[in-house]
Amino acid sequence: MPKKGLRHFSKSVPRSGKVNSVRLESDQDIATLLNCAQRIAVLGVSANTDRPSHRVFRFLLAAGYDAIPVNPQLAGQQLLGRPVLESLTQLPDTVDMVDVFRDSRFLPDIITEVISLQIPALWTQLGVTHAEAEAAASEAGIKLVVDRCPAIEIPRLQQLGLMHSP
Repeated sequence: MPKKGLRHFSKSVPRSGKVNSVRLESDQDIATLLNCAQRIAVLGVSANTDRPSHRVFRFLLAAGYDAIPVNPQLAGQQLLGRPVLESLTQLPDTVDMVDVFRDSRFLPDIITEVISLQIPALWTQLGVTHAEAEAAASEAGIKLVVDRCPAIEIPRLQQLGLMHSP
């Protein structure tokens, strides 16, 4: 399904050298992000199959994404055949997006890490919001999708014809 990297989605850098980031709200912008993303780190994924983070991780894999589980409590274990990493800093290669399943209070530190690792996009799950952290991400040029779930958005966008089915 996803074939192009996010570099095709990024806006060009203006003369000031500062990238104006976007909080992605429109169906087209969110679909473009999801169509361009290939590798997604799922931060806070659970081994418990009843947890939303586990179900979304499974969904992303089934949808054709290279989903990477990240959870310090599960580090070194396997989740759906994928090695679980302790933190984003342990990513062996670049990722196009981080999908956050953590409490909102952790978002400022997560944003700082995403900025330092130059990850181009951040998706926060339903209920995960933090105005100051979102502002910091915007200033750093991070593409943001806030308070949404890809397991809800992808089928909806496919129904609208904005994304291909796997």
